[in-house]
Amino acid sequence: MMPLPVPDFLKVPLARPVAVLGDGVSGRGVQTLLARLGAGSAVYDARGREFTPAAAGRHALAVFSPGFPPGHPWLARVLKAGGIGMGEMDFASLFWRGRIVAVTGTNGKTTLVEFLVHALRLAGLPARAAGNIGTPLSQAAAESDGSAGEIAVCEVSSFQAETLRHFHAEALLWTNFAEDHLERHGSMEAYFRAKCGVAAKADRVFAGSSVRGSGPEFCKLQNSGPDPIWIPDPIWIDTMGQPADPRLAGTAFEHYPQRENFLLGAAWWRAAGLDEGLLFEAARSFKAGRHRLARIAEHDGVAYWNDSKATNFHAVEAALGRFGLPVHLIAGGKSKGGDLAGFVGRIAPKVRHAYLIGETSGALASACAAAGVAHTVSETLAEAVRGAAAAAGEGDHVLLSPGFASFDQFRGYADRGEQFERLVDSLGAAVAKGAIPSL
Repeated sequence: MMPLPVPDFLKVPLARPVAVLGDGVSGRGVQTLLARLGAGSAVYDARGREFTPAAAGRHALAVFSPGFPPGHPWLARVLKAGGIGMGEMDFASLFWRGRIVAVTGTNGKTTLVEFLVHALRLAGLPARAAGNIGTPLSQAAAESDGSAGEIAVCEVSSFQAETLRHFHAEALLWTNFAEDHLERHGSMEAYFRAKCGVAAKADRVFAGSSVRGSGPEFCKLQNSGPDPIWIPDPIWIDTMGQPADPRLAGTAFEHYPQRENFLLGAAWWRAAGLDEGLLFEAARSFKAGRHRLARIAEHDGVAYWNDSKATNFHAVEAALGRFGLPVHLIAGGKSKGGDLAGFVGRIAPKVRHAYLIGETSGALASACAAAGVAHTVSETLAEAVRGAAAAAGEGDHVLLSPGFASFDQFRGYADRGEQFERLVDSLGAAVAKGAIPSL
């Protein structure tokens, strides 16, 4: 592999070991990139070595994982010691020699990234997924051959976006904007401003309807606040209420909300001068990732749906919009903040009965009672599945669409979805109607 050029301002800091804050996926990606650069590193993590003031003094550069909010005391120690602090994605972007197409939004980011990579490869272009999708940009930069033509389709979370300084994308696709991550950002305005961190680093912005409609207090595309926000004039994509394109029939993008992802991706695809026919061909061969609103089984006339990746209110509302009749909904988990009563009030007409799990089950039960939603508090996911299966009749739908993070009872949303699928499988196609087994 050809050597990666080092920016002048990092040559002296990289001569000393670099402090890597966080020993998760992002931290390990940084270590891999530093090794390719021939730089040393020292890892600090809350579960291991503490980043003390003395430790901060031994490093001229600290690269931190997205889990560190800007006000974290470890980052303050970096600055107090006279060092440079950089987020993992920001640091990695300085060593990625190819092109970057960024994708952000409250929901739909991962699917859109995966689809665009699939489509670009079908078009014969070298592309790879990076960022919040699971492969850090630092890992991608370390593995790249340095080709300027390689395209990183980069999923950018609000946690990553709020600390970007050097990152640059030729385009940003901003899928949507809705309530999420208020436990980190504190307010919808602060959450929007965090997203603006990546929009300000893109040459062109393609934004969905809900971004435009999120409120004039957020969508003034001008300088505001103590830290100036600048967004290039966006290309607004009307993703709401668009008629179904017959060319998408039978694909992952046939129905809302995935149709919204396709419309946004298609707008960028056309602007980039790529063959639209190839995009529709890609849609026909694309398979969406697991745990995203998919029908997984039918037992005794009851359909079971796994939407475990729905970790915020907007995702649940989008999933419920798929069904013509009220559903048996399994929801709950670890709170990320937000207007719980407002959320339950909005979904009430779409829910026949709610089975509530996790840390938020008590608060959800109170909100359901106030909104007149029939509900049951379930100690476990197994109990919720058993209750929903017993109550559902032929033609009904049982939907796992939690609306909250999974880390109260599960290792992640994938673990939650896999456990749900195993529980549904255990119901068995041969189970006599009404004879629900112990799960």
